[in-house]
Amino acid sequence: MMQFSESFPPLPPPLPHQIIPNKAARRWPGLPSPKLQGSSFGDANCMEQLLVHCANAIETNDATLAQQILWVLNNIAPPDGDSGQRLTCGFLRALISRAARSGSCKLLSDVAVSIPNHKFSIIELAGFVDLTPWHRFGFTAANAAVMEAVEGRSVVHIVDLSLTHCMQIPTLIDSFSTRPEGPPFLKLTVAGATEDFPPMLDLSYEDLGAKLINFARSRNVAMEFRVVPSSSSDGFSSLIDHLKITGAGDNNGEALIVNCQMLLHYIPDSETLGASCVANHVNSHHSPRSMFLKAVRGLNPCTVLLVDEDADFTSENLVTRLRSAYNYLWIPYDTVETFLPRESRQRQWYEADMCWKIENVVAQEGPLRVERLEPKGKWVQRMRGAGFRGVGFSEEAVAEVKSMLDEHAAGWGMKREEQDLVLTWKGHNVVFATAWLPA
Repeated sequence: MMQFSESFPPLPPPLPHQIIPNKAARRWPGLPSPKLQGSSFGDANCMEQLLVHCANAIETNDATLAQQILWVLNNIAPPDGDSGQRLTCGFLRALISRAARSGSCKLLSDVAVSIPNHKFSIIELAGFVDLTPWHRFGFTAANAAVMEAVEGRSVVHIVDLSLTHCMQIPTLIDSFSTRPEGPPFLKLTVAGATEDFPPMLDLSYEDLGAKLINFARSRNVAMEFRVVPSSSSDGFSSLIDHLKITGAGDNNGEALIVNCQMLLHYIPDSETLGASCVANHVNSHHSPRSMFLKAVRGLNPCTVLLVDEDADFTSENLVTRLRSAYNYLWIPYDTVETFLPRESRQRQWYEADMCWKIENVVAQEGPLRVERLEPKGKWVQRMRGAGFRGVGFSEEAVAEVKSMLDEHAAGWGMKREEQDLVLTWKGHNVVFATAWLPA
């Protein structure tokens, strides 16, 4: 049970669901009335308003109001409730964590506010990825584009910048093994990230590489695996240097593919640099993200695949950022509500992943705040500014994505936005997939 310092009484336990409306309707000075906002206690609009008012109270050091709102949130958003309540509970934990770090409300807790993230085995991670199309969408679109880009090439070098530890590579190996002209020699280089971002793996990259090589051998695909310790915090500079030194790409007669799957938004953006960025007149074209893309362009890759979540978590304003996160991260909670029991272990792992994101977006600042998603339009600008031109996905690639989506719930869909593909849930943008060639 979360508790406060002596200046605040402890939060009471969550009330039984059937009596929440009467108890939660109690008013305190400064606490907004949900009826005036066109909401009722417990619905999404009300919970979002309460979170926003709580964030404002914490930022202005209004400890009394913050405590009042947290009391209400604790009673209407139990951690084992429906998807909206579980989502709100994640934000509640994050706000308490932020207040505890800043000292604004002198919040303490007897137990850790954060939910520990599970370290997955290979089998568990494969099952985790297969739960929804969240990752599979990008894998399927990218793999189809890779097969088309390297048709007829005898050596294929894939630089894999992936959040899910090469989980898409076995499917790609399978595709190579049945290529009409025979499989290529496959070189795989991965960034052995020095940071731990969920989902986390309980296996070293060296052991992972050995398993991938053995799998490729079983499919009669010759494969070389190399891991380069590198960090997103410096724009994967060690990886870029390694690729330059080894002459990756056409200089070695190989088709170089750079596959970026939900990892580039961990590279610092312009805002991360703070005052120094402004003082040195650094604009978006010279941010670490744009500099990384220009370095990739210098490698003259055959194709670059860029897949990421279509949301904006970059605002320096806490309330703006909280609203953006709340109105995006309801989607993963809603999706698993459709097919996983509330007590499911897989659901707990999935939601722990989301809670990590929420806490990072809400409770952290500066370099520690690494969940800095940018929408598709911003990445399109960055790619064009770095010297790339977009290419569309073929009808075969689109058909493969649609076939994959048929394996999942009816709420998932796909739409085309110019040359790009966008995964949707109940009509809302979730993940985008783009493909690029050097201009």
